[in-house]
Amino acid sequence: MRIVFMGTPEFAVPSLKALLAENEVVAVVTQPDRRQGRGQKYAYSPVKEEALRHELTILQPERIGEPDVVDRLKGFQADLFVVVAFGQKIPDELLAAPRLGCINVHSSLLPKYRGAAPINAAIVNGDRVTGVTTMYMASGWDNGDIILQATEEIRPRDTAGELHDRLMLKGAELLAETVRQIARGEAPRIPQDHDQATFAFKLAKTDALVDFRQPAIQLDQLIRGMNPWPLAYTVVGGEVVKIHEALPYDADGSPGEILGFVDEGLLVGCGKGSLLLQKVQRPNAKAVSGVDFANGLRLREGDVL
Repeated sequence: MRIVFMGTPEFAVPSLKALLAENEVVAVVTQPDRRQGRGQKYAYSPVKEEALRHELTILQPERIGEPDVVDRLKGFQADLFVVVAFGQKIPDELLAAPRLGCINVHSSLLPKYRGAAPINAAIVNGDRVTGVTTMYMASGWDNGDIILQATEEIRPRDTAGELHDRLMLKGAELLAETVRQIARGEAPRIPQDHDQATFAFKLAKTDALVDFRQPAIQLDQLIRGMNPWPLAYTVVGGEVVKIHEALPYDADGSPGEILGFVDEGLLVGCGKGSLLLQKVQRPNAKAVSGVDFANGLRLREGDVL
């Protein structure tokens, strides 16, 4: 099977490896190199790094819909385009280019959580099960016909990062089986029920604000769902304080009130129950325990964040 692969972040790398094991990947399309870090040096995407290891042809268009890019991609005469977390919308002209279509790996059980942040949404919303879907791509966002799905349990203390890593591997396995079935002419094509669609839009840092007027259980889900990015935060004394780890508690108190210190954590009242801040980080400082954080700001029981 001749395949053009389109992907950018770490999530897409196992999928590329899975395709290389059984198919001919004739080209890899990934986002342009971007400046990163304090030094603002150009960095390769994880997919580009993997493609270089295999000496594959690499394209890095700013806009994949540019006519010269479209013409070059058509010139590969691929059987299949495979898209995994690429980061650009694929124009209709390219969706129709490969002989067997254009398919995608999405990290939810579609039609639930279409969009850019399905893993975060599943944890923030307290779901117990999520999964991955392979689908034929269509003009809309994540609305194409489903090919295969695989479920994944969300563990009680999962962060978005931990769930991401499991779905990344499960998605690669599902993709490999999907391509095999397409090659044999046996792949199903199941239309989505668009009336059941929900959406998980691209995250903004403001989505991660911890409002202690909310129930502790809900805030716990938010903190885990925003880890490792953008990281949940609150504001203490005018400082933006990131919250890496926390646990919900049954103790009651006013929202934002410091109720005490438990096992190196800072216990804070919420709209319902309380939240034990276990690992927090002040600006330009390393992450520390809740107790060390409180000592650094001379916070005491009864103070309000």
